[in-house]
Amino acid sequence: MTRYIVGRIIQAIAVLWAAFTLSFAILYLLPSDPMQLQLAAAGVQEDSLTPTQLAAEKHKFGLDQSIWVQYWHHLSGYLHGDFGTSLAQSVPVSHLISQRIGQTLLLSVSAAVVSLIAGSALAYIATFVQWDPLRIFLTRLPALGASFPQFFIALFLIQFFSFKLGLFPATGTAGVGSLVMPVITISLLTSSLLAQVLIKSFEQTLRQPYITTARAKGLSRSAVQFRHVFRNAALPAMTILGVIVGLTVTSSIIVETVFTREGVGRLAQESVLTQDVPVVLAVVTIAAAVFVLVNLVVDLLYPLFDPRISHGRAAKVRVPSAVPEVSAR
Repeated sequence: MTRYIVGRIIQAIAVLWAAFTLSFAILYLLPSDPMQLQLAAAGVQEDSLTPTQLAAEKHKFGLDQSIWVQYWHHLSGYLHGDFGTSLAQSVPVSHLISQRIGQTLLLSVSAAVVSLIAGSALAYIATFVQWDPLRIFLTRLPALGASFPQFFIALFLIQFFSFKLGLFPATGTAGVGSLVMPVITISLLTSSLLAQVLIKSFEQTLRQPYITTARAKGLSRSAVQFRHVFRNAALPAMTILGVIVGLTVTSSIIVETVFTREGVGRLAQESVLTQDVPVVLAVVTIAAAVFVLVNLVVDLLYPLFDPRISHGRAAKVRVPSAVPEVSAR
């Protein structure tokens, strides 16, 4: 067990390091003049500087050092919780993120909870409803929900619920009402993906021999559904949980921009427009850390749902790629 946990933690650290390195390479090694980008973000024209002033600016931004020294400087700073200084606002990046991360966490957690409830309920009803026309419609519904772009959903909700009906505010972060439409925008996609996976898992679980045995023993339909089908089909929901969390984090950029919410997603969008590289790098790294942490927790929780998954030295951990076929013993 200990060896498995240590191995998973090492893998998570390696993935996080790779995400940071790739982000750094994309932001700092693109075929462009980093000095010009840094000065533009700071509002300074390169042509207006003398050679001495230009050298001083390069030293200020650390661009007079080699790319490896710059990489190590950023990496060591991140290891100590120092994300650098914003070029556009001249304040610590950690201060900017701490001011806005509360709204993003509230939005992401709310959307994840709604997605889990709505996706599970839709999958359950779509699988076990007995009227065929309704069952076929419900099983096709998740594919429709996952096909709409999020910016289209957001604009439609604003037009209908805000401008036409006047039920919710179109922008801002004041009150619970301002959270309703952003949560719907995110959870429509994530709940549809979860429902698709669970519907397939439910259908495969219902074809297992132990389900036939349970019915032959005289168990009621509801007892079979809750005691056997729903429990044994829960593992795919754990598998896709990391994907759902990742989507809620990345979706916050679009949603917070459309609904003008003061969150980390909008901060990332503003930083890209102003070419504020330290802020963009910090946001990408934090998002990757959240995604890696959630997937690590999911990996460690698998044995609680399927005791056959062993973490012993000689055992192989069987992690489902999409939808497992779990049989009861």
